[in-house]
Amino acid sequence: MERSDVLVLGLGAMGSAAAYQLAKRGARVIGLDRFAPPHDLGSSHGDSRITRLAIGEGVAYSPLAMRSHEIWRDIEKETGAELLRRTGGLIMTSPGKTSVLPVDNFFSTTVAAAEAQGITHEILDAAEIKRRFPPFNVRADEIGYYEPEAGYLKPENCIRAQLALAQKYGAELRTNEKVLGFEPSAHGVRVTTERAAYEAGRLIVAPGAWMPLLLGARYAKLFTIRRQVLFWFAVDGPIELFLPGNFPVFIWEQQGPQLGIYGFPNSGTPSDGVKVATHGFGPITTPDTVDRSVRDEEAAEMHAAHIAAYLPALNRRCIKAVVCLYTVLPGDQFLIDFLPESDRIIVASPCSGHGFKHSAAIGEALAEIATTGQARLDMSPFRFSRFGF
Repeated sequence: MERSDVLVLGLGAMGSAAAYQLAKRGARVIGLDRFAPPHDLGSSHGDSRITRLAIGEGVAYSPLAMRSHEIWRDIEKETGAELLRRTGGLIMTSPGKTSVLPVDNFFSTTVAAAEAQGITHEILDAAEIKRRFPPFNVRADEIGYYEPEAGYLKPENCIRAQLALAQKYGAELRTNEKVLGFEPSAHGVRVTTERAAYEAGRLIVAPGAWMPLLLGARYAKLFTIRRQVLFWFAVDGPIELFLPGNFPVFIWEQQGPQLGIYGFPNSGTPSDGVKVATHGFGPITTPDTVDRSVRDEEAAEMHAAHIAAYLPALNRRCIKAVVCLYTVLPGDQFLIDFLPESDRIIVASPCSGHGFKHSAAIGEALAEIATTGQARLDMSPFRFSRFGF
């Protein structure tokens, strides 16, 4: 029986951050993962994730994003890794929008969050959007929210750096080890894997899309696992228009399609193209049965519906396409709380398709909860009670 102060189950975005923060605080930490993160089987791959400070999903999220930026920069200084690239971020909408994002009033909530937190931003009309960012074929009634501090994170680098720091500060990481279950014990929590048994004072459960399988029937109904496809399209004409500094990360409530889109600048390598995806959740699936292949027809449909009339410099040639998983909760909310029947087990599912940008601060909060029982940032909006438990 191996013992630790805290055991972290799942070492992706949230688990790697928690393991690092715990070890840095001097806790005895064991981290478990059924794979070897970073990997391409969950929700934290695909080269880039948008990060922004004013959060349209709700004003409660902005403090998490702001703190995460501080932590990413600290990790960059300590490791030399590039994690966060500032490109500016543009959110576009209009009275004539037909597409929807997972939450209502996304644009107005973003503006409200920026004003409440003192986040630097501008409101741009269509003419100004076209002048600054010519690739966007916006209509006359469209407007934009521009945030200069927004950009993108490199998720694989973030996870890799945090796991390296966790080990530097003394954490033991056990990868390629499948967890079979966990239960309260006389001394805390007992976790059983296919190889061994572990006991810890507290357990952080952060397995991403595998959450419903591990929590059991009572809580599994809260979670919906969705297949999400990311596309990279080739560029016609000068790539300079799509490079960081000239082209921002963006979210667009379009006129015409039913779903909004989001995207990124070119990475600096023309052959990589430009990454774009819809802001709609795909078919319900499971992490073990999801179709990880992407048909040519899917790319063609994406280009015809969302790209051709809106980003005309992107041609229909899809350079690559990648499948990832969204773990979605009702209302696209987060769940960060003790399991209702145990003050030893902390459940962390801060996902719903918009979690990565907050993960550094959430890892810090999880470490604080596990060691002191309370996080400095307000975690009350993410309790089980919001879902009727």
